[in-house]
Amino acid sequence: MTTAPFPPASLFDLDPADFADRAINLFRFQYAHNRLYREFADSLGVRPASVTRIAEIPFLPVNFFKTHPVRTGEFVPDIVFESSGTTGVVTSRHLVRDLSLYRESLMTGFRRFYGPAGDWCIIGLLPAYLERSHSSLVFMANELITASGHPDSGFYLYEHAALASVLGRLEKAGQKTLLIGVTFALLDFAERYPLTLEHTVVMETGGMKGRRTEITREELHAVLRERLGVPLVHAEYGMTELLSQAYSPGDGVFRCPPWMKVVIRSEDDPLEVRASGEGLINVVDLANIWSCAFIATEDVGVLRMDGGFAVAGRVDHSDIRGCSLMVP
Repeated sequence: MTTAPFPPASLFDLDPADFADRAINLFRFQYAHNRLYREFADSLGVRPASVTRIAEIPFLPVNFFKTHPVRTGEFVPDIVFESSGTTGVVTSRHLVRDLSLYRESLMTGFRRFYGPAGDWCIIGLLPAYLERSHSSLVFMANELITASGHPDSGFYLYEHAALASVLGRLEKAGQKTLLIGVTFALLDFAERYPLTLEHTVVMETGGMKGRRTEITREELHAVLRERLGVPLVHAEYGMTELLSQAYSPGDGVFRCPPWMKVVIRSEDDPLEVRASGEGLINVVDLANIWSCAFIATEDVGVLRMDGGFAVAGRVDHSDIRGCSLMVP
C-alpha cells in the first residue's frame, strides 16, 4: 500500500510557514501515485521538478470527480461521499481511503473556530440530505452531533414545531446551541416559527436545490436575522470533494484552518493563479492526501490579502448542486 509523504496527523498542528513546502511535496507525491492527476499535469506541460510555488501547481477541475475515480494509490475506500444533484445530473464521488483522517480534519477544524463540540447542543436541519445516502454534509453533521453528547442534539426533517419547541427550551436553559441547516430549510423554518435566539448560532451551508427562488446570501442572512433574532448568521464552506471545511463567523468572509488554503484563478486563463483578488476559487486541502489536494472549483469569489475569502456564486455553466451558494 502506498505510504503518505508525511504523517497525516502532523497536518493538524501545521505551522503556516510550512504550508507551501508541504503542498509542493504533496503535489509531487500525487503526481507520482495518481495516474489521472499525472496525465492532467502532463497535458499542461507541468513537471514536478519545475514547481517551486503553489501558483505553479496544476489544480484539477472539480468535474473530474464526476467522470473518473480520483485516487492516489490503490485502496478500497472506507467510505464514498457523493454530491447531491437534480435528476439526471451526474454527481461527484469522493473515494475516502482513511475516514479517521476526515474525522480529525473535521473535529480539529471545528474546535479551532467554535471550541469543543461537547460545549454545544448541535441540531441539523438537513431534510433533503437526510433523505439520501452518502452525503458528506450529513456525515459531517452527524459526527458533530455525536461528539456534542447533548441529549437534544440530533437531526430534524420537517418537524418544525418540534424544533421550535426544543430551541425555546434550550434558550431558557442558556444552552449554547448550533443550528446548522441548508438554506431552503432554514428559510422555511424561520418564516413559520419566528424566534429570538440569544444562545444559538445559526449556520447555513447553502443549498436551495430548486426548492425556492434563488436569493443572495445578503438577502438570506437579513431574513434569518430578522426572523430568528440573531445578530449574525454563520456559514460553512465545504464540498463533497474536500475533507476540510472553512467557516464564516457572520461577516460573509470564510476562514480556513491551517491545512487548507484558497487561491484565485483568472476566469480568462485558468492557469493564472493569484494570492488575492476576484476570480474562480481554487482550494488546496492538504487532508486530501489520497484523492487530489488541488481542486479547481466552479465557485466565483474574492480572496482578501489576509487569506479570508467570500463566495459570490457559481459560474453559469456549472451543474446545479445541492450545496450551491446563492448567486447575487
